[in-house]
Formats: sequence, C-alpha cells, structure tokens
Amino acid sequence: MTGHEDIVASDKWLLGLMSGTSMDGIDGALIRSDGQNVLERGPAATFPYPAPFRDRLRAVMGSWDPVDDVERDLTLAHVSAVRGLLDKAGLASAEVSFIGFHGQTVDHAPAQGRTRQIGDAKLLARQTGIAVVSDFRSRDVAEGGEGAPLAPLYHAALARDLERPLAVLNLGGVANITWIGVGEEEILAFDCGPGNALIDDWVLRKTGAPFDRDGALAAAGRIAQAPLEQLLSDPYFVRQPPKSLDRGDFDIGPLENLSAADGSATLTAFTVAAVALGRQHMPAPPKRWLVTGGGRLNALLMSWLSDRLETAVQPVEAVGWDGDALEAEAFAFLAARVVRGLPTSLPSTTGVSRPVGGGKISDP
Repeated sequence: MTGHEDIVASDKWLLGLMSGTSMDGIDGALIRSDGQNVLERGPAATFPYPAPFRDRLRAVMGSWDPVDDVERDLTLAHVSAVRGLLDKAGLASAEVSFIGFHGQTVDHAPAQGRTRQIGDAKLLARQTGIAVVSDFRSRDVAEGGEGAPLAPLYHAALARDLERPLAVLNLGGVANITWIGVGEEEILAFDCGPGNALIDDWVLRKTGAPFDRDGALAAAGRIAQAPLEQLLSDPYFVRQPPKSLDRGDFDIGPLENLSAADGSATLTAFTVAAVALGRQHMPAPPKRWLVTGGGRLNALLMSWLSDRLETAVQPVEAVGWDGDALEAEAFAFLAARVVRGLPTSLPSTTGVSRPVGGGKISDP
C-alpha cells in the first residue's frame, strides 16, 4: 500500500497520458477507476507533436546519453496536454487525483535488462499541481520481465462483459496482442511484430509523407515475396511469449531496392503476417479481434487482416471503446493500481516471475 489509496477510492478522475512508438503526439484520457473496475470513461484528446520536435525525438532513439533539453520539452508538451484536456473536460486540476505518465520510450532491450522512458515526472507534477505516477516498466524488467505490453490488464477489465476468447490487437508503432480467455484469470499478452512504425518510416523516407493514409500507397504496389519471407524468417516469431519488441528491432535492408509503393505493400503484408503468426501462441482461437491504435484507421491493413485471420476483425469502436484513447486510459488505470499496491503486470503478460507492481509516485 502507498498511503494514497483513499484518493483513488474517491470520486475524482484519473488522467492518463501516452506518447507511443509512433511518436506522432500525446494521447490524453480521463477515467474513473478503483484499479480493478472501470467505473466511467471520460473525455479524451490527442495533441500532435510539431514535426521539428518529432525529428528531435527520433534523434534520441536508442540513446542512454543525457537528453535533458528533449526531456524537458517532452514534459512541457505533456503539461500542455494535461491543461488542454482539462479545459476540454471543464475540469480543474483539483478534480484529478493522479496522472498516469508513461513518458517516451527511447530504448527497450529487456533481454539486456534495460528499458528507458524519458520524461520528468516531478516537473509534470509541479507544473500541473497533480500527483504523477510514472516509471511503469523498469521494475518489471529488473525482475526478469519484458516490461511490455502493459495495457492488457486494462483490456481485460474492459472486456469482462464481452464474448470470449477475444483478442485485442494494438496497432501502434509496434503491434501487440492481448488474448483474453473465458476464465477471469486467463490472459496472455505479447508483442507480435511491427505495427505502423516500419511503414511510417519507409513512407517518410521515400515520399516525405508521415504515413500511408488508408494504405493508398501500399494498394498501388505489389508485395515482394522474397524480402517478405526474409523478414518473416526472424527467430522472434517462433519465440514463445511473453515477448516484446522495440521499434528498431527489424532490419528492412532487404527492401532497399523496392519502389515506394512496393515497399509499403510489403511492409503492410509483414505486419499482417506477423499478427497471423501470433495465433500459434494462443490457447484457443479468438472469436473476434478488436483493433486499437492508429493502424485501425488504415483501410487496406484492416482489410488484409480480415482476409488473413478469417474471423471478425473490427475497430474497438464496435464495442464502444475509443481506439485513440485506449492506451492513455490504460495508464490512468495502471496509475490507480500502483497507488493501491496492485500488480501492473503478470507472468502471462510480461514474463515476469511473479505479479509485479511497477510505478513511482511524485507529489506536486
């Protein structure tokens, strides 16, 4: 227990923030929760990063050097996001008990016992006047876990009234799957492969556009089978979960000689094939796939997933969830669990040896 439990048990809001591997901006969301049940889902908003700041973030990926200027500016962008979301919701900071602050992952290599998220929780708390829960991943990695994915416990809490087995597929920069079985404790999670990051990086380099809108570029291209098979030969795909990835874990060198359209088509097919390979690890086939993250907005990607998975594949909005807010909501939920001393990851979600409660609390 942390001594803050009475605050979470009150009728105040929890505010979650997420800046993911796509590095496109900050998602913010408000929920009410006791860390076990989702009592209410409130307003949410996305605050895009200016292109120059995205470039600065890209420049520190993989770094363990001091990045004070980038970290401060990242934190101040989160301060602005908190204020913007509160303005949208018509709330004062006193009506929020905690902020769940993920920060920005710049390096993630759990096999080497390291994960790094930048972001100054103390500065965020001081600037907003709200207590901040941060550093969700490092304890899990220190105790032998993958440190990711962390949203599965929130997925399971939301899915209690849905037909199961169910798969929740998050198509962010990296793709991860939460498999939720019929029993209350049946949950399995793992990163299954690339999400949008490889496609986005390819399209940016080849065309200058930040992403392949609706998969239009990929639709104009042809899948290059030899490079695709080379990518799919990566030993990661036969590793048993739980397992996790960083956005730079796959080498797309085999695509170098492809056109922009053919490369986009091949990388889209790679994402789809990696998701399909993830089925081999599931205890039972899911009756439905619910897709969250930016990838659900790529019409071609969703169509190819539906064809390949041969079962219902729908955006999470089909069950009333908000795919733009889900990960931010998850970190609000995890903040409540940290404050109440509840686990934030399980052996079946990150591979940690026992249920682990991560996170640190910074008071304003």
